[in-house]
Amino acid sequence: MRAPKALLSPLLTRLNPFKSPLGTAVLSVLLLAGCASQGPNQSAELNELLSDLRSDYAYRTQSDPLGAYLANRGLTDRTFSYARDELGRGTHSMAGEALNLLGVKYTFGGEDPSSGFDCSGLVGYVAEQSLGLKLPRSSAELASMGSSVARDELKQGDLVFFNTRGARFSHVGIYIGDNKFVHAPRTGAVVRIEDMRIGYWQQRFNGARRLDVDSTHIARR
Repeated sequence: MRAPKALLSPLLTRLNPFKSPLGTAVLSVLLLAGCASQGPNQSAELNELLSDLRSDYAYRTQSDPLGAYLANRGLTDRTFSYARDELGRGTHSMAGEALNLLGVKYTFGGEDPSSGFDCSGLVGYVAEQSLGLKLPRSSAELASMGSSVARDELKQGDLVFFNTRGARFSHVGIYIGDNKFVHAPRTGAVVRIEDMRIGYWQQRFNGARRLDVDSTHIARR
């Protein structure tokens, strides 16, 4: 029997597997179905849906243990108030500034702590506050700034990019060391720390850039 994605998606949307017991049960059945032996008529669309569900489930349940812990307990201010001085000047200071914004809500189009941030809005605010730089507004434009950096050569303050919406460089965060980065993830979430080694982010990572503070391509405030 075929189970087209077009038919299953509305059902899963209504059930919301991450908020309702019934939805959780449906998700469990689908995930188990993906592990069972499949006949020759197994729908490719069902396989695609199962893959999407697994990725989203892993993202929602495994990501951000530290960021959520700190935000939920009001520890961000006193824990990271030292960050700017400890991380010094230059692009390293971007990491410190970003850590001071943990817990700020996500807002699409947001560019400041009072109204919230989206991913590129956070990067732009941090760059202006820590380095006095005015950066382009979109993550795709940010991907052309500075110089390319290999993943094994990342330093604090580098920009890390991900394909989260089917387009290269559609999401951006700020690297803080030890395979961690700070970002504004999505509606309903807050600025938080995540681990690049988690499957969701490993699969979507598509480059990093290091800003050139003296670049003539970046306008100074």
